[in-house]
Amino acid sequence: MHAPAHPPTGETLRTALAGLLDGLPPRQATAAVERLIANYRGRTPTHTPVLRDRSDVVAYAAYRMPATFEAVRSALEAFRDRMPQWEPASHVDIGGGTGAATWAVAAAWPQGQRETTVLDWAEPALALGAELARAAASEPALRAARWQRQAIGAGLALPAGTDLVTVSYVLGELTEADRGAVTDAAAAAARAVVLIEPGTPDGYLRIIEARDRLIAAGFRVVAPCPHSAACPIERGTDWCHFSARVSRSSLHRQVKGGSLAYEDEKFSYVAAVREAVLETAVPEAPARIVRRPQIRKGQVLLDLCTPEDGLTRTTVTKRHGPLYRAARDADWGDEWPPAGAGEDE
Repeated sequence: MHAPAHPPTGETLRTALAGLLDGLPPRQATAAVERLIANYRGRTPTHTPVLRDRSDVVAYAAYRMPATFEAVRSALEAFRDRMPQWEPASHVDIGGGTGAATWAVAAAWPQGQRETTVLDWAEPALALGAELARAAASEPALRAARWQRQAIGAGLALPAGTDLVTVSYVLGELTEADRGAVTDAAAAAARAVVLIEPGTPDGYLRIIEARDRLIAAGFRVVAPCPHSAACPIERGTDWCHFSARVSRSSLHRQVKGGSLAYEDEKFSYVAAVREAVLETAVPEAPARIVRRPQIRKGQVLLDLCTPEDGLTRTTVTKRHGPLYRAARDADWGDEWPPAGAGEDE
C-alpha cells in the first residue's frame, strides 16, 4: 500500500494561516493590516521592527505571507530549473520574519534534508514563524528550523559555507548602506543567493544594485537573466519584473474590497551562484520571456531578454510547428525556447 500523500506545501501554509485568524476579531485584523500596509515595507528605511506584537504579526502574516511565498517560490523554481542537480543542504533567510521564504524553499526542494536558519529583528514574527513551521508535518527541515533574533544591516554575520541565502522583501526596509552590507554579507557566506523585491521600478532598481554587487563578488546570474552582463533595460524607462498567482484569503478580500479568489503578485528578483558551483552545471538559459506573451490568430509574440541581442521580440507562427504549440503554452518568466521544443523537420 502507498503511504497517504501529504498536501502541497502551499496548501499546508494556507491552512495554518487560516487557523491563526480564528482567535483574531475580523475588525481588529483589518485595522492592523491597513495600518501595517501604510508603514511596513514602505519607502522609509527603518532601524526598528514595525511588527510590534502578536496581533500585528498574525494580521500581516495572513495578509502578506501567501504572496511572499508564491513570489519566492517562483524565483526558486526558475533557479532550480537551471540547476536541477543542485539542492541546498543549508539555508539562511535574512529578514525572514514569519518564514515565507523557508516555506518556499521547502516547496522547491520538498522533503529535503537541510539546516534552516531564519534571521529577523522582530521577535513576535520569529515566534509566530516557529509556530507555523510546526504545522509542516511533511517538511522536517521546516520543523527543525532555527529562529534567531538578529539586526539586519551592517555587522550582519552569517555562517560561512551556507549553500543558499534568501533575502525577500527586505532591501526596501534598509538604508542604502545597509542594503549594500546585507548583500555583501550574503555574497561572502553563500554558494547561492536569491533576492526578491516588489515588482515596482524602485524594487527593480534595488535588485539591479544587488545583482551588480553579486557579480562583482564573483557570482554568476542563473535567473531570470540569461547572462551576467549589464541589464539591457535603460534605467528609468522600464523595469524587469514577473508575476505569481496568489489565492486570496477572506482577509485579502475584506481589506481590499475585492471579490476575486486570486490576485497577481508582481516581483523582481535575481538568483546567482558562485562560479565554482556552476562548473559542472547546466549552461545559461538561451532567453527569458520578460512580458506576458501576446497570443494572436496564428501567431504568438514573445518579448525576450537574450544574451546576444538584449531585449528583443520574436514572432512564432503556425509554420514553426511544435515551437508554435510551445509558444501558446509559454508564460511570462519562462525560458525560451523550452527544452525539447523544436521545429518540424
